Amino acid sequence: MPEDFQDSAWRSVRLGDVCFINPDKIDTEWPHEKIEYIDISSVGTGVITTSPSQIPVSDAPSRAQRLVRPGDTILATVRPNLRSFAYLAETKPNTVVSTGFAVLRSTEESDRRFIYYVVSDQSFTDYLAARAEGSAYPAVSVAVIGDAELRLPPIEEQRSIGEVLGALDDKIEQNRRTARALERLARAIFRAWFVDFEPVKAKAAGGTSFPSMRQEVFDALPTRFVDSDIGSVPEGWEVSAFGELLELAYGKALKAGDRKSGSIPVYGSNGRVGWNEEALEPQPGIIVGRKGNPGTVEWSSTAFFPIDTTFFVRLKDDRTSLPLLYYQLVSADLKRLATDSAVPGINRNMIYAESCVIPNTDVRTAFDGLANACWELAASLDNESRMLADVRDYLLPRLLSGQVRVQVPNG
Repeated sequence: MPEDFQDSAWRSVRLGDVCFINPDKIDTEWPHEKIEYIDISSVGTGVITTSPSQIPVSDAPSRAQRLVRPGDTILATVRPNLRSFAYLAETKPNTVVSTGFAVLRSTEESDRRFIYYVVSDQSFTDYLAARAEGSAYPAVSVAVIGDAELRLPPIEEQRSIGEVLGALDDKIEQNRRTARALERLARAIFRAWFVDFEPVKAKAAGGTSFPSMRQEVFDALPTRFVDSDIGSVPEGWEVSAFGELLELAYGKALKAGDRKSGSIPVYGSNGRVGWNEEALEPQPGIIVGRKGNPGTVEWSSTAFFPIDTTFFVRLKDDRTSLPLLYYQLVSADLKRLATDSAVPGINRNMIYAESCVIPNTDVRTAFDGLANACWELAASLDNESRMLADVRDYLLPRLLSGQVRVQVPNG
């Protein structure tokens, strides 16, 4: 709070005085046969990373206790420094979260999104982390959360603050959903062309076109299938082992503390894990999880830095391309090749032995164009989201402290 900030309408309060904490739980009269369950692993910093699991009540884990409503904020009480929290704009009546979360629900004195942004502020995380107890899994109690002090503006100003910050987060979420839809579209086209061979089947059945394929590419398709080691494939298309097409190069160690903030994405076996100033691979490419979470497959639309828990792909053969190989590796379900040990891992020779279909050049080039168009748009949305997040992160502590004020609508 700036020392010169003066506004008698703002008052110091405890968080527990202006919101309910863990207000509802499942009871013996629960009317639903199933629950929509959100557990700790499903929540990142400000987002739900995976859809809630639909579980019969009889099979629900003992931690599935806390009922949530639209507008609630959920906050992980274990390892608060990891910043696992989310705003639940929409929930079904049977949505339940783990007891590993504290559920915050606004009162008449507080705006629900304002409460969420109080939790989002780094200073709130620092407060919790300083009071967490336990060594392996430090945690905070409901009492500690409720005792957090904040400066509370009038409800109208709270709503205005929530609307400003919420508009930025809503756009970021919209971009995320659009990017996911683009990825689903590219995967659907890949499956139709190279797994189910729908365009070739359509032509063999007398069809004269296929919706996602340019006419000249469709006209050049074969009309017959031939047997191969992996089943029937279009005549003239090849079957090749991944080892003939690509090299899986090793990523390089880069601890979080050694990274210099920049625009280069850093990838681990769990996907993008940060940003760096320098790249290890100077062009877009494919990252494959090597240990920890082996068999995951990620695409980077820019130069990138794969760390030592990963492989990254280098082409060995011009019969294929990185976009096509990416979806072929995804389709191969590499996770099934992982070893079951204390630290799960994957042997690249096992990946090399897997086979895939190589189409003719015209079909491959057409698919590359579609995939690249989806990826370029998704990358543009991701860049926009990063800029919006920077603006939000700049404004958030200043709006909560009163250093930056928002205009409150009259009436």
